Amino acid sequence: MAIRKIARMGHPVLRRRAREVADPTSPEIRALVADMIETMEDAGGVGLAAPQIHVDRRVVVFFVPAERNDGEAQPLTVLINPVIEPQGTEQAMGWEACLSVPGLMGVVQRHTRIRYSGLDLDGKPIRRDASGFHARVVQHECDHLDGILYPQRMTDLSLLGYVEEMHRLVPEGQAVESE
Repeated sequence: MAIRKIARMGHPVLRRRAREVADPTSPEIRALVADMIETMEDAGGVGLAAPQIHVDRRVVVFFVPAERNDGEAQPLTVLINPVIEPQGTEQAMGWEACLSVPGLMGVVQRHTRIRYSGLDLDGKPIRRDASGFHARVVQHECDHLDGILYPQRMTDLSLLGYVEEMHRLVPEGQAVESE
């Protein structure tokens, strides 16, 4: 396992669609996932996509702390070749930050309920429904696999700012969510 350097906004690996994983059980993918988890934990994130550590593969890791999702935690999840299906049309605005866009955060509109599917490290199917912060994290991480960073999803760039300023200015009680 190793802590990898995180690609920052502007790097070409973050601007293109990542390639499918042919064999999720391969030793290379297991080593990649171990490095992703160690890198995410070291950086203090709740999610990380393979392109963020300069690897052009459709792999994400994430977890959801209970305190950020109405008391409902989601344990560490490895999702390979994920697919997202919105469940309904309801969307909500929420604060996001990103390890590849350090020091900034902004408001992004996302689907409030999704169903996601993919494979785990044993090649077994995963299929889950998600809502709230859980849904937001999965959508954010899967965007990385398609070459999209959260600022590209923002509709009001006046709501993009430095983390320190935004934490100071965001009205009391308004949730501040970050990757």
